Amino acid sequence: MANIIDLDISGMTCSSCAARIEKKLNRVEGADATVNFATERARVAVDGEVSTDDLVAVVERTGYGAAPIRPERPETAEQPEPEDAELSGLRRRTIGSLALAAPVIALAMVPALQFEYWQWLSLTLAAPVVAWGGWPFHRVAAINLRHGAANMDTLVSMGTLAAFLWSVWALFLGDAGTPGLTHPFSLTAERGEAAANIYLEAAAGVTAFVLLGRYLEHRSKRQAGNALRALMEMGAKDVAVLRDGREVRVPVSDLAVGDRFVVRPGEKIATDGTVADGASAVDESMLTGESVPIEVAEGDTVTGATVNASGRLVVRATRVGGDTQLSQMARMVEDAQASKAAVQRLADRISAVFVPIVVLIAAGALAAWAAAGDLGPAVTAAVAVLVIACPCALGLATPMALMIGTSRAAKEGILIAGPEILESTRRIDTVVLDKTGTVTSGEMSVVDHSGDETLRYAGAVEDASEHPIARAIAAAARARFGDLPDVADFAGRPGVGVTGRVEGRTVTVGRPAGGNGGRDTATVVEVAVDGEPIGTVAVADTVKPGSARAVAELRRLGLTPVLLTGDAAPVAESVAAEVGIEQVIAEVMPEDKLDHIARLQADGKVVAMVGDGVNDAAALAAADLGIAMGTGTDVAIAAGDMTLVRGDLLVAVDAIRLARRTLRTIRQNLGWAFGYNVAAIPLASLGLLNPMIAGLAMAFSSVSVVANSQRLRSFKAEAATAGVPVKGVHSGGSGAK
Repeated sequence: MANIIDLDISGMTCSSCAARIEKKLNRVEGADATVNFATERARVAVDGEVSTDDLVAVVERTGYGAAPIRPERPETAEQPEPEDAELSGLRRRTIGSLALAAPVIALAMVPALQFEYWQWLSLTLAAPVVAWGGWPFHRVAAINLRHGAANMDTLVSMGTLAAFLWSVWALFLGDAGTPGLTHPFSLTAERGEAAANIYLEAAAGVTAFVLLGRYLEHRSKRQAGNALRALMEMGAKDVAVLRDGREVRVPVSDLAVGDRFVVRPGEKIATDGTVADGASAVDESMLTGESVPIEVAEGDTVTGATVNASGRLVVRATRVGGDTQLSQMARMVEDAQASKAAVQRLADRISAVFVPIVVLIAAGALAAWAAAGDLGPAVTAAVAVLVIACPCALGLATPMALMIGTSRAAKEGILIAGPEILESTRRIDTVVLDKTGTVTSGEMSVVDHSGDETLRYAGAVEDASEHPIARAIAAAARARFGDLPDVADFAGRPGVGVTGRVEGRTVTVGRPAGGNGGRDTATVVEVAVDGEPIGTVAVADTVKPGSARAVAELRRLGLTPVLLTGDAAPVAESVAAEVGIEQVIAEVMPEDKLDHIARLQADGKVVAMVGDGVNDAAALAAADLGIAMGTGTDVAIAAGDMTLVRGDLLVAVDAIRLARRTLRTIRQNLGWAFGYNVAAIPLASLGLLNPMIAGLAMAFSSVSVVANSQRLRSFKAEAATAGVPVKGVHSGGSGAK
């Protein structure tokens, strides 16, 4: 059986870096590697005697960093995550480069600003931009050169260095350093001009703009790997362990199998165990997605990270550390993310072919003009080719549209993790919807009752209880009647019901003698006064307003909705019928949701998953597009490709629409940027384009990309106009909810 080794990879700047590392690792005998650029991780299945150190050495020889991932680190869950040194360094380079490049560009483009020694000030400002700001590009370009490869960094490095070094030569050895020099605006490479031209604005501007794009991209990409940490932080941090009959507070990491610990109402259960004493209702919604708390008593099993809703419990630990259900779910999320292939970015695929062609064209132009007998036009044409080929617009095409699109999305309560996600929205054809907290509210409420008297008596007694069903009944009664009568002699029996004296009469609220009253989709309690039943109250999780309209809008987008839930089939089918979903997958265990996503994918479906609970996290990560409800758990949010801050399914429709429009804008930007290069490079090589004009054209292409991206601000959200009535909640009797 193959052993799995996971590595953190550092130093990757594009998907071609990931492909190169993967290729090198797969050359190791007995190794089968997958490198994920989005999560910056490598997963290697090894047979034989291949060690972690061997794999780390291979990655380092390729020019990147690697470190083994420790599988379990629960003891560090409370420690703050260290600041991303790479991201903070990139931020400093970007801000510094933009500040220094701005005056260089202004001096070159506006002749009125060109004072007597302006070119020397430009050199002073541009030098740190090209050397310090552009260092990440030059470093990767050098690594690529050693391995006979090329990417976006190669093109940026070559173009900026060519423009900068020629400018230095022209300033110190040519005529460009002459006091009072002004930039000529000739459209062609005229003879004798080479030694008097400088292209510092192209060198500094390209470096600063591409750095800005790289920073925006990196900041989004770093959010992709946070799901595991969020999952581990869901558990309790400390626990009251019984030692010699006394409660002693210790860190959860000190728990051992067999320890007895106390869980009070409202506290999280520290680890998986068996109830040794007490009875209560346990809220398992964060793990199972089930909105109805589970009644537990002595001998029942409980799960770590769930919440004790009412009574005091003493629990005997049966699984700790990496063996708990929480840790197993963490591994499921990690495995699902590791198996998600990184999308090959279009700009890098273009540059893999584009860079060698540009170099050949520049060399050919240099040789042809030199053979004609004049070095000036030769150098001017060659530099013009490299300057016009600098992918400023190409580098901005994705991050600029992404920045505008995600900013617009944020105003609508939509958070998009990065550009890879946008491609998924175009391809999806099936949307899997979790029920609890996604289609439904995830909170109990009264859906039916036998009349005002029944609701009033039930609400008065239940107002003294902390049980979620009791809170729902009390809330409905208080909304209907305002103040409720006082209750005396209150007593509760877990799993049976509650009793108390209201206005001198004995009121009992509990399970009906005849079962659930024939209702499969609600929990029914019977109300008796002085021993005589007077009616029932039904409580259920209710469909969110807007869910039916959202399902209809998903269909309009060409998507097939599927309801996936751990609830019983009658409950699931009732909700599906109410919102217009035909395909239902019910009674699914938390660990099986991932399998159902995989089955749909095996049938050729491209699947989006919308969910909000820990039980959805692995499925969210494995789906082609994971959409997490922000009203849910942190781990679901971290595992999703998109997060909906509002718990409104209509926002999911807007997320898909906006993501598709943003993707379309990115493709338009890339088409313009690449088309501009294709059209301008031949002109430059023929001497018909002065590098200064090339710099102006490059700036214009960037402005065009920005202007096209700005159109995303006009996006109109469906959720903002919500208000179409949907099938509502039913209430019975003479009362209203």
